[in-house]
Amino acid sequence: MQLTRSGNENVSLRKRCPLLSFKDLGDERGKLVVIEGGIAIPFEIKRVFYIYDSDADVIRGQHANKISEFVLINVAGKSKVRITDGYEEFTVELDKPMTGVYIPRMVWKDMYDFSNDSVLLVLASTHYDANEYIRDYDEYLKIMEAENL
Repeated sequence: MQLTRSGNENVSLRKRCPLLSFKDLGDERGKLVVIEGGIAIPFEIKRVFYIYDSDADVIRGQHANKISEFVLINVAGKSKVRITDGYEEFTVELDKPMTGVYIPRMVWKDMYDFSNDSVLLVLASTHYDANEYIRDYDEYLKIMEAENL
């Protein structure tokens, strides 16, 4: 099911979920990437976790968050992220440790197609709270339509 917006007043999903580029501050000794909350990403970091040792056919995520914002970065290997708000959908391939994708609140995400060496780093704006997760896609679509988000 795909929702339909009533007007063109909303910003596109791609603009709301931009790719972020982080500076490589390395030198002859090696690579160095610094990511500072509120500077390189649009929120203060409250939680950090990473996903690794996932098979290529495993789908992670499969949820939206009522409050939390995220930045996803493949610091090793690669993976794909399907991003949708019920109205629009696109896929990002994360394959550079200096590139991440910003996921605002109330945006559905699926992470998949993990390479064998994939390490997907996730930076979050909140501490974990199971109550703010929407894990049923049909329920998510109903919320999006009802709130006209």
